[in-house]
Amino acid sequence: MSTITLDGHSLTRESLVAIARGARVEVASAHWDAVQKAADFIAEQVALQEPIYGVTTGFGSNANRLLGAHPVRADRDMAGLKLHEELQNNLIVTHAVCVGEPFASDVVRAMMAIRINTLLRGHSGIRVSTLQSLVDLLNADVVPVIPQLGSVGASGDLAPLSHLAIVLLGGGEAFVDGERVNGAEALKRRGLQPVRLSYKEGLALNNGTAQMLATGVLALQRLQDIADTADIAAAMTIEAFAGRTGAFAEEVHALRPHPGQVEAAAHLRQLLAGSELADIPYHRVPTFAGWAPDSWPTAELAKSTFDISWWWIPTDQRHGREKFYTRFKPFLGGKKHQPQDSYSLRCTPQVHGAFRDALAQAARVFDIELNSLTDNPIIFPDADKPHVEDKVISAGHFHGMPLALALSYLKAAIPVLASISERRLNKLVDPATNDGLPAFLCGNEDATESGYMIVQYTAAAIVNDLATRAHPASVYSVPTSANAEDHVSMGANEGRHVLSMAEDLGKVLGLELMTAAQALDWRRTMIESACELARTVDAEGFATKFRRKPLPGSDSWSKFLEEVDALRDELAQLRTVAPAPAVQAALSAVRQEIAFLHRDRALDGDAQAAVRMEREGKVLAAVKAQVTGGP
Repeated sequence: MSTITLDGHSLTRESLVAIARGARVEVASAHWDAVQKAADFIAEQVALQEPIYGVTTGFGSNANRLLGAHPVRADRDMAGLKLHEELQNNLIVTHAVCVGEPFASDVVRAMMAIRINTLLRGHSGIRVSTLQSLVDLLNADVVPVIPQLGSVGASGDLAPLSHLAIVLLGGGEAFVDGERVNGAEALKRRGLQPVRLSYKEGLALNNGTAQMLATGVLALQRLQDIADTADIAAAMTIEAFAGRTGAFAEEVHALRPHPGQVEAAAHLRQLLAGSELADIPYHRVPTFAGWAPDSWPTAELAKSTFDISWWWIPTDQRHGREKFYTRFKPFLGGKKHQPQDSYSLRCTPQVHGAFRDALAQAARVFDIELNSLTDNPIIFPDADKPHVEDKVISAGHFHGMPLALALSYLKAAIPVLASISERRLNKLVDPATNDGLPAFLCGNEDATESGYMIVQYTAAAIVNDLATRAHPASVYSVPTSANAEDHVSMGANEGRHVLSMAEDLGKVLGLELMTAAQALDWRRTMIESACELARTVDAEGFATKFRRKPLPGSDSWSKFLEEVDALRDELAQLRTVAPAPAVQAALSAVRQEIAFLHRDRALDGDAQAAVRMEREGKVLAAVKAQVTGGP
């Protein structure tokens, strides 16, 4: 198991994800001195009877009340705690009031690592011994139970971080080896001792942005993989359409160089490199036709569940287009003559790129926050100032708005990426838009099959659900603490939403991959069947696949046969119509989980496999291995 060194300055998103997934942490020894120096400074100021918020005063709306030397009621049971200790203890136990299902262990472990890292900055007043206890708790894999609902994102994630800290005191609950036990039992099982909090330590432990940052970083890591997977799904769909790649050209995107757009276009070019389907001449692509017993001349071809056809363009309809028909043969199959694809294909770099730009903005914000101080007040023990209020400064670094707005941006971007994926999926199954593929991607010669019809329904339902959840929580502040905290960020809600929405976005992409694989196999099979037919029959035999043909013996018949024979010869010489190697790798990965749908079958297992396949990154890994040549 790897070990990550924390020093308060160099924590990365990659390292945090590793810790969330089980890596141990250690503290750079040089940074303990700064931690203890701030703690010693606070103790000195208390001895001098200086008023310090959250140390010798109450919290929030109680900030104007100074602690005395002893309790007002001498007979009050304080469980052996001094007033300043009771203040910190009560802060934790009264603030641990979140409700709902607990966060997953990766979120909690990330929160613990973030809190350790920020406290190592040496401006919080926590003692080395207390901070070491938090390190020990994380390394012992004691995972505090933190219910998901309760943070307003200022003063930081007070309630959830109190659930984290209360386990250090021997309270609350924690998961140990997957078992949910009380805090005291959790410590006992790992040989750890409860902590007795000193000056400002409760405030140092629960005042910060760890929940929203942890959920944001974990969501971002997932979304970055999803961005690459979305490009792969789009590339497979483009191949299934035998689409046009000019819209992805480097010189095109140099004229509008949004970074994400340029990156998405470059990725699509890489994924589609070597394709024999993209940019194929339109006349080589037949359209689907319903199977009949006499559709094919050989027993092997007759095993198909489809027929194919083209339309012939009569010579009297070519006027003004003569030059066009010297380059392209006068046949219309599945592909249209128009030189551009629909927006959901052609504008993939613009939409996927805008999503990538949203990720980049979130990454910029998160990278700053990972090594920032986020509690309050802030201690400057070395400041050359005459008064304590100039060395212990109350500020607002706990306010989560920088994170909240970045997360709101991600929330808005997620349904956009899901929507364009669903539009591509819908285009594949709709015979009015799928460029000659069968309706719902099934042969259906007896009109008894639904094929992939309802897969699109599921994707549409998820897209709608994502859209309804995309309302930014950050625009709706609800004041707290008797209006002492009169503007809050709600960034914790944003982080929770983004983390869960990322998973549902992945489901839509899984369904697109599943559908695009079916469509791509159809496209390739139809073209290859046309090529095999061309090698099997003569011009007159091949002419049976054409509609709007002239009558035999008419003035146009010989011209028609001549042109049909030219197409037949071209197809007969076409040995392969393979997708790009990267797309083929993706297709093969899908086919390891989901078989081609020859006839209607129960698709629930296929849909679940598609979701699991995307979540586990199998298609992404297969494509990366093909592109890089690595494992």
